[in-house]
Amino acid sequence: MMASVLKWIVPWEFSWVFLLLFVVCSALYVRGSRRLRVSMGRRLSFWIGMVLIYVSLHTYLDYFFEHEFFMHRIQQIVLHHLAPLLIIASYPGTVLHKGLPFAWRLRVLRPVRRSWPWRVASAVWCNPAVATVLFVAFILIWLVPSMQTLAMLDWRVYRFMNWSMLASGFTYWWLVLDHRPRPPGRMTPGVRVLSPGITMTPQILAGAIVTFSKADLYPIFEICGRAFTFNVLTAQLVGGVIMWVPAALIESVGALLAMRQWLRLSRNGRIRRKPWPSRRTAAAARRQEELRQA
Repeated sequence: MMASVLKWIVPWEFSWVFLLLFVVCSALYVRGSRRLRVSMGRRLSFWIGMVLIYVSLHTYLDYFFEHEFFMHRIQQIVLHHLAPLLIIASYPGTVLHKGLPFAWRLRVLRPVRRSWPWRVASAVWCNPAVATVLFVAFILIWLVPSMQTLAMLDWRVYRFMNWSMLASGFTYWWLVLDHRPRPPGRMTPGVRVLSPGITMTPQILAGAIVTFSKADLYPIFEICGRAFTFNVLTAQLVGGVIMWVPAALIESVGALLAMRQWLRLSRNGRIRRKPWPSRRTAAAARRQEELRQA
């Protein structure tokens, strides 16, 4: 019994980098949650997301993700949608920050955050347009059969694929679930609510194309050896449906969470509204426009 359990816990491909990052993030969260009051719901959301990431990347299940298309789609949905959404919805930033020793925050973190390379990189990567495009692009790029084949044949490309899905997912959901008004938030509350509806559209179209395709789009899984004895087209259909339905449902949940934050900001009077122009201001603006045209 114990041997069968250990088989699933032991990673298919061990990674010191992933293990170190996972342990450090977990330790910082535990340390920070002891210094701050964190609700049970937030803690549960964070740890479920962390467990999902670990199971998807560092257990024996990774073998099935590499040898069956629909299992691979489950992995990508977890890494790109579900796990980042759960972790960001727990708002772990303050907790992780408090988990760092004060000397590290003062001597290391603050100078790094004030340095120009960090400010330029964050301004580009966290730009709403860039983050939204990358969020969708990384899904579609790795669905291209040639790119999928390359990722399955080269472990370095495979790991880059997984890390790119995680990074783009975390960045996008951080922008969408931001609890602050704009500014200092980078998106307006209304755009945060609408954004998941925009990003899910190309994913639904891609999922529909894969679902209704009558040809084997990803023969690499046949070449590497499939983990299950499913019919090729059946497995591809299931993978397309996973891209289509669960991904759209998760993004809908993200939109509802963004709507909740919008209502909270509006209820607390934290949304800046532009005042309507007075009659005198409007008349002066019309007069200037007439003079400019004359």
